Amino acid sequence: MTIFLVGPRACGKSTIGELLARRLGLPFEDIDAYLRRSLGMTVAQMVATAGWEYFRNCENDALRETAELLADGGVIATGGGMVLRAENRTFMRAAGRVFFLFAPAELLAARLAADPQSDLRPPLADEAATDSSARETLYREAAHHTLDAVCQPEKICRKISSIISNYNKLQP
Repeated sequence: MTIFLVGPRACGKSTIGELLARRLGLPFEDIDAYLRRSLGMTVAQMVATAGWEYFRNCENDALRETAELLADGGVIATGGGMVLRAENRTFMRAAGRVFFLFAPAELLAARLAADPQSDLRPPLADEAATDSSARETLYREAAHHTLDAVCQPEKICRKISSIISNYNKLQP
């Protein structure tokens, strides 16, 4: 089974994705890291060089490529804006189980301020104008499950593992 993690920047998608993949014995892919490797530049460089539309197109392709690579099962941490395109929300729901990692804005801001890799991403002010409440609606639309990302990453991984285990028991 492919597990997709969605949510805003700093909600813990990459951290939880790596832990979850190890816990479940599955491969892990982070879409932003995949793009850095395949295109040879950071998200910030992609946006500065070619604009948001170019980046969103690359991100769209990377989602499908990683899902194909992990078709036998894996964990994919998506970018914060992955849900902006309806086709991506539909694709993820059909291709696996989608988990929205929800955290309040104050916590996200604190995590972003402490992020040593913040230079890899474009400034939030530069991002296409989609306010956080509109994005939250899209995350919820994409997700099969919403989890509290305020919890410790290991607790979130246990919760996802339990959900996946129960889901697998229901499958014929």
